[in-house]
Amino acid sequence: MELTVKDCVSLPVYTFTFLLGLPANLFVLFVYVRKARKRGATPNVVYALNLCLANLALVAWLPVKVLETLLRNWTLPAPLCPVYSFFLYASLYGSCLFITAVTAGRYLSIAFPIVYKRYRRARLSCFLCTALWALVVLHLSVSLMAEGGAYFVGVENDSRACYEHFNASQLAVLLPLRLEMAVVLFMLPLTVTSFCTLRCVTLVWRSNLPPPGKKRVLAVALSTLAVFVVCYAPYNASHVVGFVQGDNVAWRSSAMLTSACNVFLEPVVMLMLSPAGSRGLLRRVCGGRSLSGRHRGKTTSGFTNIKLPSDRSQVGGQVTKTH
Repeated sequence: MELTVKDCVSLPVYTFTFLLGLPANLFVLFVYVRKARKRGATPNVVYALNLCLANLALVAWLPVKVLETLLRNWTLPAPLCPVYSFFLYASLYGSCLFITAVTAGRYLSIAFPIVYKRYRRARLSCFLCTALWALVVLHLSVSLMAEGGAYFVGVENDSRACYEHFNASQLAVLLPLRLEMAVVLFMLPLTVTSFCTLRCVTLVWRSNLPPPGKKRVLAVALSTLAVFVVCYAPYNASHVVGFVQGDNVAWRSSAMLTSACNVFLEPVVMLMLSPAGSRGLLRRVCGGRSLSGRHRGKTTSGFTNIKLPSDRSQVGGQVTKTH
């Protein structure tokens, strides 16, 4: 069957995402596991590890997506379609929530360092991550109730597709559920992420941090927000439009392309949060001498030594490191 223009665009995007996403997430996973073993687990490490696991869950199924796009047909057994869809969307919404957790933790460490330090425990972060995973799994489990024994494998023009063609009874369950997921799992996290990012930008800009340090902090904060919006907004917009129109919108699968890009964009953000460790590890991998001794006692991420204006009596001193 001849490939369409959309297929010709999707194939290189999914292939490129797999080739970049797999080594990038494995590298970030190694960096943060190594950091946890050397310095102990912190909330940022816990969130980063869960984010990597969510991304790797998507990466593991990307070859299936490539094969389906190339053949324009679902060739695997029908019962695998719900499993494939479950991991695909669990990764998408899990990543969305963990990025929000990272951003919120960064803001609290800057705005309320004294109070936040009391609750800055890896165990609490593990409980939070468990609750976030449970929230995602609960929503996706409800969606599986709509399959009606067909395993979401629809047939159109003599080709089978996974989770693309739906009947009226399936849409009656999926459309309201998708709208609710767009609100709870995207719009609310987007609101929290935007607020925390803008507050971080304001506080850092008013701090006594040197200009290069301010630029680094602002780059990390704004890059996180940009990745969040670019990757997750189009797909969740299709949920809202689909609910309003009462149908599965045709461009929904195309909107998934930007969501897949989070697999290689989010590791870049996480490495920006831990530049010293990742740089030293890269130097070792490349056979060079580590810069850790040369930069001992210095920070490169810019989230330390930020003194806020004196009118914020609660903050007062210096900001603790978020990683």
